[in-house]
Amino acid sequence: MTNETTLAFSVEDMTCGHCVRTITAAVEAAFPSAKVSADAASHRVTVAGVQDAGAIAGVIAAEGYTPVTLD
Repeated sequence: MTNETTLAFSVEDMTCGHCVRTITAAVEAAFPSAKVSADAASHRVTVAGVQDAGAIAGVIAAEGYTPVTLD
């Protein structure tokens, strides 16, 4: 049994497949062990395997998006 942390973000300005690919690639480049799931329709990004929400938000923001950490 693993106790893997999953962090979730709302990214309202992620609106298309290009946005999804950009965010996914950026997070995976910064955190190679991360498991990233992004969905443009729900504007939601989830990241498993990384515990630092601020660092992930910073990577997403550096790509020009506005992430909001969800509880």
